[in-house]
Amino acid sequence: MNAIIKQLEQNKGQLSEWFEHIHSHPELSMQEANTAKYIEETLRSFGEYEVEAGVGKYGIVATLKVGDGDQSIGIRADFDALPIQESNDLHYCSKEAGVSHLCGHDGHTTMLLAAAKHLAETKNFNGTLRLFFQPAEETMQGAPAMIEDGLFERFPVDSVFAMHNMPGLEQGKLYFTEGNVMAAVDNWEVVLTGKGGHGAFPELAIDPVVAGSSLVMAIQSIVARNVSPANSAVVTIGAFQAGEAGNVIAQTATLRMSVRTTTDEDRSLVLNNIRRLVQQQAESFGCTAEIHEGQPGAVAYNDPEETRKAAQIAREAFGEENVFEDGPTYLASEDFAFMLQKCKGTYCFLGNGDSKFVHHPEYVFNQDILPIGAAYWVAIAEGYLR
Repeated sequence: MNAIIKQLEQNKGQLSEWFEHIHSHPELSMQEANTAKYIEETLRSFGEYEVEAGVGKYGIVATLKVGDGDQSIGIRADFDALPIQESNDLHYCSKEAGVSHLCGHDGHTTMLLAAAKHLAETKNFNGTLRLFFQPAEETMQGAPAMIEDGLFERFPVDSVFAMHNMPGLEQGKLYFTEGNVMAAVDNWEVVLTGKGGHGAFPELAIDPVVAGSSLVMAIQSIVARNVSPANSAVVTIGAFQAGEAGNVIAQTATLRMSVRTTTDEDRSLVLNNIRRLVQQQAESFGCTAEIHEGQPGAVAYNDPEETRKAAQIAREAFGEENVFEDGPTYLASEDFAFMLQKCKGTYCFLGNGDSKFVHHPEYVFNQDILPIGAAYWVAIAEGYLR
């Protein structure tokens, strides 16, 4: 495997070209038409894959069959960006104002493209390899959309795999965790409607900002006073939007929240309490409330046997010192969880080293790990499809 890494590192210029192009031209979830076209054209240039585009709107599946093996695996990479303004001074910075790749999905896609090229050239496996390039991970839409479009019926696999870079973990090391590895997320929007008016005459208005402020604080009591301290959950109000002027009482206030839980019981408990508090708080201030519930969440569960097998393949490829089992778990979420509900598999982390955390305006994906991630996918393909 060291020889494969060295070979991939010799092609690092190509990897950087793919990565920097995708990074410079970010597209938001379910708007990734140009990114999908770029990925599709790159895959077709390898000349060996059957490529199916438009799976779940912008998803792409590339299939390569070698030999007479009856086993098949799927490897997934995501490619959507975030609605955040990048603050880095890079020659390949985002060219789109307010949109940027600050989670590393550009790197994930590049690693899988590099592995795809290598595997097409070497064909050192026996079976069916399917590569899933997925849109809209950030909004939890992409995996469900591909699944609903018949992903596993049209492109059946025995196991499925994915990876995420992770700042704070040692650069280039691989981390595996059996069982629950990422939390379920529910992204909700609450719209409070009051009665707009002049800021000097509050008695003639019903202020949704005051109602929303009280609701923000009340919601923070849900986890603290209802979820067992032995469990993990968090409710984050990431956006609170109302009004445009200081002397105007707004008609409406909008709160957007991210709810993360690690058990089905806690998820039901937290969401039901949010529903209750929204209605009660709104009524207590004379407002009305609407809740817009997003894609239902799911916990990412790593099949223990598949996780142990993938970790063993990684150890054989990279050495004991570069692979860790009993790896970390996070309250961050991942829509690969929906694929893991349909097919056994595992999701690992690749250390990005000492960098700003994902979703930070100054986060930078470490390009030095591109060949390592690609080599891991080569190892998984060759190890499973012997």
